[in-house]
Amino acid sequence: MADLDRLRRLLGGEETAWLLDRLRRRMVTGKPLSGIVTLGSATQDQRRAIERLLGRRAGTGSSLSVSLDEVDAVLRRSGSAPDGLADATRLLIGTVPDRATEAAAWAAAYLPLDKLVARRPALVTWRGWLDATGLVRRLASDPGSASALITAAVRVLAELPSEGIALGRLAAETTGDAHGLDDGRPLATIVLSAARVLRGTPPAGDGTAGERRTSWAAVGVHRDELSSSVLCLGLPGGGETVTGRILALAKETGEPCVLTLRQLSLADLGAGGEIVSVCENPIVLASAADELGPRCPPLVCVSGQPSAAVWRLLDLLIADGARFRYHGDFDWGGIRIGNTLRGRVAWQPWRFDATTYTAATATGGELTGRPVEATWDTGLRAAMELRGLRIEEELMLPALMDDLRALADSVGSH
Repeated sequence: MADLDRLRRLLGGEETAWLLDRLRRRMVTGKPLSGIVTLGSATQDQRRAIERLLGRRAGTGSSLSVSLDEVDAVLRRSGSAPDGLADATRLLIGTVPDRATEAAAWAAAYLPLDKLVARRPALVTWRGWLDATGLVRRLASDPGSASALITAAVRVLAELPSEGIALGRLAAETTGDAHGLDDGRPLATIVLSAARVLRGTPPAGDGTAGERRTSWAAVGVHRDELSSSVLCLGLPGGGETVTGRILALAKETGEPCVLTLRQLSLADLGAGGEIVSVCENPIVLASAADELGPRCPPLVCVSGQPSAAVWRLLDLLIADGARFRYHGDFDWGGIRIGNTLRGRVAWQPWRFDATTYTAATATGGELTGRPVEATWDTGLRAAMELRGLRIEEELMLPALMDDLRALADSVGSH
């Protein structure tokens, strides 16, 4: 007779869950419960749990190797599982399915993902990447856990892209846990990989905090109301709100202004139906401040992929009746940013078309990366592929400054 309480203490804890999962997988695939299994990057708690199970030290180093034959002998000898490892595994996790049943359970777990991709073809490459990397299976050891993880991910992705929401609020509203999308959580790993694809970048990311913040922002999610900001110049502002007064003072002095998402929760911008020029890089805005100062017409910088604060400012300007023109880098990343903006803002090209690209004499080097269509100019991709050169926004500064100067003169003459 097995001693179930003792068995749970020895093998049923969180720190030995990895070992129990290895046993289940072997049983599903018909492999013998013998030989050595190894856990890479084991924690101290996992190592101590194995030491308690075996009654001896479990070696040193980052990995942890366990002899299944030794575990079987310990369980039999201690009386916690006299019939050995296979019986112990069934006692702790229930009936172990056969290979066909297991495969059917995994297929059912993935079904919500397939339905999501059918509705949103932009996620096709993400779905293929999940299969190729086995990410879901690494994050969820069994079909039941995978089903719960996938269902939660689909629920979160149904809310994205957002017009602007805090990460904690998104997590609370979709999962019931305000920390459900914190860094390192399995759900955050899955959803963030999809957000990168929606942003137009590889699903794996580069592992940096800045990249994660940018990827969340690309789908309208911000970490908090202060870390998300937008750079602008020449917005008239007004006297009804603190933000309006900040903008009015910055306009009067010709200085750039950095606004946080919090400051944009209530703001009078004073732009009305004016033309708002939008650029990709801060150098354009800095040059405009140097050359035009207080005369500079409204200018907004997206600083790469738009943050939640950028989206909020643009939405406020749209509500005011503003009209937009946009310029970015002539490279594939710049085209993707333009496409992203085009999905929410009806802007006109500002020297950002095939004609301008072809006529430009300055070049910044070889054009690299994955080509993409420009949704505002069907001839731009072909022109860029033919010429094979990138042209950064900085190289267009003289022409852009002339345009801003001409716009300021035309506004001043009325």
